[in-house]
Amino acid sequence: MASIFEPSLSTSRAPTGPSMADTLPSINFGFDELRDRMAKFTVKFDAFIEQGRKRVLEERNQFRMNVTELQEDQRMKKKDIEILQLKTSTHQQTMAKEAAETREMQGAIAALTAQRDAQATTRDGLRAQMAATQREIDGRLAAQRAHAERLEAQARFNVPELDFWVTNLCLRIEGAGAEDRLKFVYTHVDERSWDREAWFELSTGSRDYDVRHCRPKLEKDKVERVLERVNETRELAVLLKGMRELFVEALKS
Repeated sequence: MASIFEPSLSTSRAPTGPSMADTLPSINFGFDELRDRMAKFTVKFDAFIEQGRKRVLEERNQFRMNVTELQEDQRMKKKDIEILQLKTSTHQQTMAKEAAETREMQGAIAALTAQRDAQATTRDGLRAQMAATQREIDGRLAAQRAHAERLEAQARFNVPELDFWVTNLCLRIEGAGAEDRLKFVYTHVDERSWDREAWFELSTGSRDYDVRHCRPKLEKDKVERVLERVNETRELAVLLKGMRELFVEALKS
């Protein structure tokens, strides 16, 4: 029996030919090439990562710059808006002030226009009154001139008669302070006092004679009856005699 320590037949035999491993085909796995390619890939990958990181940083910086510019633009626009609002408010205030001034000016113009129209109406009224007054004055002057001409014409014929009545009726003729009035003063009408005077003022401004004042006072209806006879006859002697009779009668009572 063989010992366990004896080498086996296969191991104790001396090699008699080439090994099987030597007969296998040689395989080239290309580890060096793979390593080189991996190294190149690593370089490219690191370069790609670095470029990506730089691009991200640049984009982030650009974004920040854009955000800053946008914020600045927003701030400027906000400032522009505030300035525009201030200008708008100022413009509105100016327009309101101008509108108020316009309304005030329109009110003043309306008041001045109304005042002008009122003054024009008053002026036209005054002109009409002046024209009417002037016509009335012209008419009175014409009547006075005509009456004066009649008196003058009548005086040429009545001078002797008037002197007669002045003498016989104790009468004198005075002015009465107006062109169309004469004052006739009598004496010797009061038996108790021959020096006492009685007088009346005769208005000659119209066609009919009119007694305006007299002293002493006479009854109006009696004076009017005398004037009616005088205006009918146009004889001054009727007036002078009639008024003297009224004075004598009044002083007797």
